[in-house]
Amino acid sequence: MNKSYFAFIAALIFAASAHAQQTAVKLLFVGDLMVDELPGQLIKQGKNPFAAFEAQFSQADLRFGNLECSVGNTGKRETKPFTFQAHPRVLSTIKQHFNAVSLANNHTGDYGPAAFGKMMDLLEKKGIPYFGGGRDVRAAHAPYVSEVKGVRIAILAYDDFFPRSFEALEDRPGVAWADDDQIVFDIRAAKTTHKADIVIVYPHWGWEHEKMASPRQIQLAHLMIEAGADAVVGGHPHVTQNIEIYQNKPIFYSLGNFIFNGFHTEDSQTGWALELMVDKDKKMEWKIHVAKLDKNGIPQYAGVLPAIEVAKLISQ
Repeated sequence: MNKSYFAFIAALIFAASAHAQQTAVKLLFVGDLMVDELPGQLIKQGKNPFAAFEAQFSQADLRFGNLECSVGNTGKRETKPFTFQAHPRVLSTIKQHFNAVSLANNHTGDYGPAAFGKMMDLLEKKGIPYFGGGRDVRAAHAPYVSEVKGVRIAILAYDDFFPRSFEALEDRPGVAWADDDQIVFDIRAAKTTHKADIVIVYPHWGWEHEKMASPRQIQLAHLMIEAGADAVVGGHPHVTQNIEIYQNKPIFYSLGNFIFNGFHTEDSQTGWALELMVDKDKKMEWKIHVAKLDKNGIPQYAGVLPAIEVAKLISQ
């Protein structure tokens, strides 16, 4: 594709009026947050792992992250290659930076359903809303809803990566599993029952270390948009992935890692903080802030991704 096409897409992405800047709600989504191990030790020492992104957090009206670990000190470790359980002390830092966190991933259940329930107790005691997980299947599929500047926003989250044994059931706490029919029902209910002006889906999906979205991700993202979602913001693959505009709605297939130690390639140590500006008329503008993770898995600010680079990431 020629340079003029990329320039056009870039202009489309970043064009914004002064009126929109004043009236739109600014949302900030970051990638996966694993606050056990080295990040947890830094928090124990009184260090703020989000320090390099304080400006972006402070300027956002609503801030969301995927809490990719169990939190607590109870339960039995599941039999799987990697398990994470952060100390409850990390929640003070999480509360300072996020309005709500997603529990829909393949690590919040690492220490069993009882520990999952205890984690929700800790989050509630700390006053941290959560979504994508709950004490039963109904609660797990309920959206986080907030009204800011007259815009009512609903956020839904799902896990589409094994083990499915972490799934919430009628009598068991756990995550919201990405069942296609249930997703369609949930998105429509967010619009009707919860009266949301804007619905954003925040799924945990895809294959690790793959830079392009899988056929399953694409199928599911299109289903979400067709059901009424206004944007899809994904995570899990440990790398950033391509972007798609489908029915004039943005799909960010993966934001990559945001806080996560143990990775040593440039792709796995690069994450995105997505800034979305939305209003009640569903006008949406966005830009991507780049994070470079250091040896401790802590994000360092690396500027805004240039519009020309964003345009190259948009799949056709």
